[in-house]
Amino acid sequence: MKISTKGRYALRLMLDLAVYNTGEPISLKDVAKRQNISEKYMEQIISVLNKAGFVRGIRGAQGGYLLSRAPKDYTVGMILRLTEGELAPVACVGQNPIDCDRRSSCVTVRIWEKLYDAISEVVDNITLQDLVDWHNEQSDQYMI
Repeated sequence: MKISTKGRYALRLMLDLAVYNTGEPISLKDVAKRQNISEKYMEQIISVLNKAGFVRGIRGAQGGYLLSRAPKDYTVGMILRLTEGELAPVACVGQNPIDCDRRSSCVTVRIWEKLYDAISEVVDNITLQDLVDWHNEQSDQYMI
């Protein structure tokens, strides 16, 4: 399983909105510049996040985007599932598995189920607040 740029950039966008939150809307242009990501691509991603209610947009000259909820209320899994869809490594496991005639005799399905469970365990137990905390820890470190 490979996470696409859309999923990775959505995480970075959400993290940026959380880290730079002052209560004022944050312009997409500023996020794109800080993250070194095309503003056009950011517009596509923010549209998905906005429609899902993960962010809210403020129009106008001083407009921009804010998280709709506190960073602790988002998990990495929520963000990735929104942008990536199913996180299962194969189609016959996951939240909406397809029917497979071979499932009852398939030994390898156990591997895919364990892999899916492990992925879900990780992404569903890391919050956006955890990422903010990790970002702040990393920012506090310096080299001499």
